Amino acid sequence: MNQTTAQSQPVVDFSQLKDPFLIAGPCSAETEEQVMETARALAKNPAIKAYRAGIWKPRTRPNAFEGHGGPALAWLAKVKQETGLPVTTEVANAAHTEEALKAGVDILWIGARTTVNPFSVQEIADVLKGVDIPVMVKNPVTPDLQLWFGAFERLQNVGLTNLAAIHRGFTSFGKSQYRNAPEWSIPIDFKRQMPGIPIICDPSHIAGNRVLLSHVAQTALDLDYAGLMIETHPRPDEAWSDAKQQITPDDLALLLSSLRYSRQVIEAENGVDDKLEVLRSQIDKIDRKVLEVLAERMQVVKEIGTYKKEKGLTVLQISRWSDIFDERKKNGASLGLTEEMIRSLFELIHLESISLQEKILRGDRID
Repeated sequence: MNQTTAQSQPVVDFSQLKDPFLIAGPCSAETEEQVMETARALAKNPAIKAYRAGIWKPRTRPNAFEGHGGPALAWLAKVKQETGLPVTTEVANAAHTEEALKAGVDILWIGARTTVNPFSVQEIADVLKGVDIPVMVKNPVTPDLQLWFGAFERLQNVGLTNLAAIHRGFTSFGKSQYRNAPEWSIPIDFKRQMPGIPIICDPSHIAGNRVLLSHVAQTALDLDYAGLMIETHPRPDEAWSDAKQQITPDDLALLLSSLRYSRQVIEAENGVDDKLEVLRSQIDKIDRKVLEVLAERMQVVKEIGTYKKEKGLTVLQISRWSDIFDERKKNGASLGLTEEMIRSLFELIHLESISLQEKILRGDRID
C-alpha cells in the first residue's frame, strides 16, 4: 500500500471514547450546495463530532441515484476546511479507498453490502495496510456474526487497531415496523465476543422512517452504545435517496436533546455502585435457579423420550405442544411477562426437548 495522505493524528480514537460519538449528514452527497448547507447547520451543534455523506451509493437496484463518486470528495474537503468537522464516507472496494485516502477523508466506513463479501473487505484491508486511520464496519445485511467478525479480523491482520462497529439492522422477509430489524441480541453478542470494539448505532437504516428514530436511538444508548450515526438533510422529502428516514438538522438537534444519556459504569476505574452490585448478585442467584430448574425439566424430558421409544410413539405431538404453549402464555401473562418472551422461551425449550428425544429414539448416547 502506498502511504497516502491519511492524517498523521487520527481525529478519533474509538478505544478512548468517553461520551457518545455523534455522526450526522445526508444519506447522499447530491450537490455541493446541499452538502455545504447541511454541514453549516450541523457545525452549529457542538454535539456533532463528524460529518457523513455517501458519495458512492451501492443501490439495491440499478437506475437509482448511485452517487457522484470521486468528484464529490472535493465537497467533503470543503466541509472539513470551512467547518472543522471531520468527514467520513463509505468505501466499497480498493479504488474507493485509494481515492478517499488521497482526498484526506478522516474516517472510513465499510457498508453492509460490502461486509458480506470477504474478497472486497480484503481488498480494502490491503490498501489500508500501514495507514493509521479510523475505520467503521457495518454489520452484514444478513444476521451472520462470523462475517462481521471476519471483516474486523482482516483489518486487524494488516495492523489496523482504531476500529468501530456500526449496527444498522438486518434484512428480514417478514413484516416489520423497521426497515432493517435491529435484532438487538446480535450486537450484544458481538460486544461479548469482541469487547474491545465499540458499537455505533445507525438508527436511520434500522428505522427506515422518522417516527422510530428516537426510539431506536434511545434503545442504543440504553444498551451503552458508543455513539449514533443519523442521516440529516435540509429538505428530507426532496432527498435523492432514503428520503423517509432523513430529518432536518433542526429536528436532529431536537432529537438529540430529548435523548437520555445514562451514566456509564466503568468498573475497572471507579468500581461498581454498591446498590447495583447487590442487584447484580441477585440476578446471578436467580439465573442459577433458572438453570437448575431447566436441568430438572430436561431430566423429565429424557424419561418421556425413553417411554416414547418403548411404546413406539412419535416425538412430536402437536396437540400437546399447542396446549403447553396456550397454558404457558396464560401463566406468563398472570406474572407480567410478555407473550413475545414466553413464545421465544418455550419455542427454544421445545426445540431442545425434541432434539433430546430424537437422540433417545435413535439410540444415541446421552450424557
